[in-house]
Amino acid sequence: MLSCPMPPPASVPEIIQEDAHEHGLHHQLTAGQMAMVAVGGSIGTGLLLGSAAALEVAGPSVILSYLVAAFIAYTVTMALGELSSTHPAAGSFAVYGELYLNQYLGFLCRAAYWAALAFSIGAELTASATYMSYWLPAVRGEVWVVVFSALLVLVNLRSVRTVGRFEFWFAMIKFSTIVAFILAGAALLFSGRVAPQYTAHGGFLPKGPIAPLLAVFWAIYSFGGVEMLAVTTGESRSSKDIPRAANLTFFLLAALYLGAITVLVGVMPWNHAGASESPFVSVLRMAKVPAAAFLMNFVVLTAALSGANAKLYVSSRLLFSMGRTGWAPASMGKLNTAGSPRLALLVSSYGIVTALIIENWAPQQAFLYIMGAAFSGLIFSWVVSLAAHVSFRRRLSARQVGALPMRSPLGIWGSLLGFVLASATVLHTMFSTRINAIGGLAFLAALTLAYFLLKRNRRTQ
Repeated sequence: MLSCPMPPPASVPEIIQEDAHEHGLHHQLTAGQMAMVAVGGSIGTGLLLGSAAALEVAGPSVILSYLVAAFIAYTVTMALGELSSTHPAAGSFAVYGELYLNQYLGFLCRAAYWAALAFSIGAELTASATYMSYWLPAVRGEVWVVVFSALLVLVNLRSVRTVGRFEFWFAMIKFSTIVAFILAGAALLFSGRVAPQYTAHGGFLPKGPIAPLLAVFWAIYSFGGVEMLAVTTGESRSSKDIPRAANLTFFLLAALYLGAITVLVGVMPWNHAGASESPFVSVLRMAKVPAAAFLMNFVVLTAALSGANAKLYVSSRLLFSMGRTGWAPASMGKLNTAGSPRLALLVSSYGIVTALIIENWAPQQAFLYIMGAAFSGLIFSWVVSLAAHVSFRRRLSARQVGALPMRSPLGIWGSLLGFVLASATVLHTMFSTRINAIGGLAFLAALTLAYFLLKRNRRTQ
């Protein structure tokens, strides 16, 4: 069992009880594997398909949207890196919310994130079925959802070392492809084969100065997944690997996303981006990459499966943590001989059933439908993490801050700014449409009711 790398200061709540709750997990993940789980969970349909929607909203100025999203993601990653290197736990940001804010926010963060994440697994599997139709159009999408679901469940029932290796190589396919895309696009620009498109169609801000802010939603969704790093720390090989994994996660994602979107905007006219073809495929065609559509279809397939695998892993650990702490049935906290929370894993697969239903009900809208539901839980975990980090720092003296195993370069002020920006994003998203507002408030009310019911049961146990 991992112990804290330093004793928590006297003014900071003890984490010993939470460590005891997570006893039995196998600590086998390396820094690279922890980073790749987060990278794999982040690089998915949000970047590879969502970039077209972001381009349509903001035009070339979408680069600014990604810069703002990168800054917010940086504040979250550094805050979580600091907290998780002090308190490594699979309960992660929910544990920090409970320790440094209050029990209600800790529960709300944990339950909302689990529900949204497990639900979004269905989005990735629905997308996978769509990609397979490129090669085998005669096979129904439901067949692929079932086949891929069985594969991912079997992988996650094995040891965390196996899950880490599987995710590492799946994520590496996406990573390598985006690097190749950046190099191919840069070659087109610097060789003069393509005229730079940054101001070619209505200038850099063709939709007005507010458009980049409107596109931040899509950009933040692309960075969604950095918070998964905190969950992996509960099974890290050594707490000393956590600072390296946190830095590796952010800088890999920032370099890939900012590089990819800058090249994409420079090579392809923003008003040609649409849903008929991924803009990544369009750029590879222009670079005369052989079988560009075939290659990119393979990449987005692996991207979707990698994203689903990472989300299944993370959601099962969160439900396991809830089972061990009384916020879910105790059976959710049981581990098999490989150290995998089998029942929590199977229950977290409910998004797969949802995917099958939506595949038949509204396949054309499935991705956007599930993505909207998942976003609220994702961004709320960022808000709670940043607020918890501010509270954590306020309890420490200068000497205690200096003794932390990892320190956020932005400190408390960076987390405060990130908190304001992330909160503004939550409010904008929730109240941008009447459906979002009703759905978001109903979801909050349901979780609040569940909190009070579960809290009463915990007292009687």
